[in-house]
Amino acid sequence: MTFAELVDRVSSKGPFQFLHTVLLGLPILGMASHNLLQIFTAATPIHHCRPPPNASAGPWVLPIGRSGKPETCLRFVYPPNTSLHNDTQGATEPCLDGWTYDTSSRDSIVIEWDLVCSSNKLKEMAQSIFMAGILVGGPLLGDLSDRFGRKPILICSYLLLAASGSGAAFSPTLPVYMVFRFLCGCGISGISLSTVILNVEWVSTRMRAIKSTAIGYFYTVGQFILPGLAYAIPQWRWLQLTVSVPFFSCFLLSWWLPESIRWMVLSGKSSKALKTLRQVAAFNGKKEEGEKLSLEELKLNLQKEISLAKVKHSLADLIRTPILRRMTFCLSLAWFCTGFAYYSLAMGVEEFGVNLYLLQLIFGGVDIPAKFITIISVSYLGRHTTEAAVLLLAGGSILALIFVPSDLMTLRTVLAVFGKGCLSSSFSCLFLYTSELYPTVIRQTGMGISNLWARVGSMMAPLVKITGELQPFIPNVIFGTITLLGGSAALFLPETLNRPLPETIEDVETWSLRAKKPKQEPEAEKASQKIPLQPSEPGLGRS
Repeated sequence: MTFAELVDRVSSKGPFQFLHTVLLGLPILGMASHNLLQIFTAATPIHHCRPPPNASAGPWVLPIGRSGKPETCLRFVYPPNTSLHNDTQGATEPCLDGWTYDTSSRDSIVIEWDLVCSSNKLKEMAQSIFMAGILVGGPLLGDLSDRFGRKPILICSYLLLAASGSGAAFSPTLPVYMVFRFLCGCGISGISLSTVILNVEWVSTRMRAIKSTAIGYFYTVGQFILPGLAYAIPQWRWLQLTVSVPFFSCFLLSWWLPESIRWMVLSGKSSKALKTLRQVAAFNGKKEEGEKLSLEELKLNLQKEISLAKVKHSLADLIRTPILRRMTFCLSLAWFCTGFAYYSLAMGVEEFGVNLYLLQLIFGGVDIPAKFITIISVSYLGRHTTEAAVLLLAGGSILALIFVPSDLMTLRTVLAVFGKGCLSSSFSCLFLYTSELYPTVIRQTGMGISNLWARVGSMMAPLVKITGELQPFIPNVIFGTITLLGGSAALFLPETLNRPLPETIEDVETWSLRAKKPKQEPEAEKASQKIPLQPSEPGLGRS
């Protein structure tokens, strides 16, 4: 009996699974707000140079730029005659006395710390440092999760995000703010990794796609919550605090979550695993079925998993065999491209000239049909086809933005929303696909490394956007081309549809051999259909 059959035995569709999904999903609502928070807390308002203290009374005249609008980073050295207000040839200088901002809509870190003109790169750096925290947290917390369990790391991650997020709201300077945002990123990484693993390891094979997509919808709803909160709370410090404090409640609620049965078995805690299974059976109204389970039966049926605990694994195992090397390379590239392109669109809402709150609602709304189509596609077409298709479509839509004039904002917005929907589908598919491809013994480590590459991509995205100062089309060329490369790499991954989770590296090797045999030995397959197999022959070529 496999673990999936044990879960079915105590009911894989009972109230426990529903409550388990809700407890794991509720924090994801707030995680979406933290990921996209700088869209509002770092919004750049209309601004221009502040007049010098000795400027004469009267209207302050600014140089006019090539676009026909007043310059935001330059002023005349001496206030010109008002009759020459269209003169653009006078001597100019930087904003030596600071800037004047339009604060009618909201305040932000840009206003508080003057992150404009020559300092505008610090705004992108703040987002990159946040993503760097997610990058560092991935492999670090992934390894700790394999050592000490999924639940303890999840609980600590909730507390870390709550404390560091609240600390960011009271930051006196930009460097302090960046440090707290880095810690927020570490907390988010731990939450996302442990949530995905606990989610996958507590359901049967046929329910994995459904439950994974359900968790993804919590993130989608969270994207609707953020613009509402931002509209109601225009002060960036209060907004930062509002999205952080609820994680203290998540920290308390998470104590009711059970540890992964698979991890307990692999860690030699079979007695505790049996007790947990019986509690789940009782909660689902199948107490008698749970009481029938015995420690001996559990050990006998999961003997393979128990023996795995004696073997120690490391990062090197991800590239130890040819099939794992190929999987790790292709998955890493797919994760990198998804994070790279996703945050280029998600954090570039201001560029499309539409109401910031409305466009964020549209960007969040596209996830609803995207995730619905994803669950249908991964369930019928397979993970392999779905992942390749959505990345290729996303890359194409980003490259198409290059050829759309800047004054056609509606068409540009449609392309950006479509691309963002495809990349959201890619994230949903990758979380499920990666957890199914890597065996149990290195699953958390594999997820950690995969997430690391996604965060490398998301960390680089704001920095690549700076290249737009050279030529406006350069960022989209880079984002679109690399996304197409990721879609091509996904074509080389094996399919996992309707396959049980692999437990060992040898299981993955067996998958590869069975997938190749029908193609490599077509004559042997035909012969096996004509000649009856002897009892000693194990059905060569059949999957």
